[in-house]
Amino acid sequence: MTIESLDDLFLHTLKDVLYAERKILKALPKMERKATDPKLRAAFSSHRDETEDQVMRLEEVFESIGKPARGAKCDAMVGLIEEAEGLMADIDAPETMDAALISLAQAVEHYEIARYGTLVAWARQLGMPKAAAILKETLDEEYGADKALSKLAESRLNAAAAAA
Repeated sequence: MTIESLDDLFLHTLKDVLYAERKILKALPKMERKATDPKLRAAFSSHRDETEDQVMRLEEVFESIGKPARGAKCDAMVGLIEEAEGLMADIDAPETMDAALISLAQAVEHYEIARYGTLVAWARQLGMPKAAAILKETLDEEYGADKALSKLAESRLNAAAAAA
């Protein structure tokens, strides 16, 4: 795909994010299984459900702009997930694993926040209010997920890892 305009860039980034969300859906169950803290496992389970909704919303955005909902490989997400898999394979201590999982999940959330924030701004600039509203809903969820992970880490999981 040749990118020559903001419309093209918007579509490219939308495809990138769809691919990324689908990749995250495949990674979350493994992260949930690796987590030892019940609240962290529950957070991953909840975010998996939320991510399924986000994929459906992305498909709705594609429909709203008259384009097929096809993803395009997101090298950034591939890299983040490879990093997560490698780190999870290197950690045996449960408390350290939980702290690492939060860190890895937040790296993904921060990537998503950057992408969705950009997509919302571009959709508004391109006169796509419906797409902007849908994408903003997901952006707000990503901020919420990041905040919830920070709260878990700061309330006890980082301290447990430090004490192990």
